[in-house]
Amino acid sequence: MLEGIYQNQVTSLLEQIRESQNRSELVKADAIDGVLDKARAREGFGQYIEKAVRSVNETQMASADMRDAYERGEDIPLTDVILAMQKSSLAFEATLQVRNKLLKAYEDVKNMPV
Repeated sequence: MLEGIYQNQVTSLLEQIRESQNRSELVKADAIDGVLDKARAREGFGQYIEKAVRSVNETQMASADMRDAYERGEDIPLTDVILAMQKSSLAFEATLQVRNKLLKAYEDVKNMPV
């Protein structure tokens, strides 16, 4: 059940980042046309964000697998399970904060007087 919730949150996060990227492409094209190679800059940032989100997702899935294994009675120390769950929770919260900061920065740039 938690895996589905985390997966939905991660998917939602990816959709919001992609939507923000699409909006920022329009602003970037008007503001700095010719300054940067747009395809390379967008691809690099997009790949970086996607890699980070995938890493968080992998951490959450590993945590869920470890929790499930513990619940099945496998030989996994409870402290390892709790540590993995806290790690995945912290990683997700940090990802949300980064997303919020990126969206705030985008809104600030979008609302700047030209």
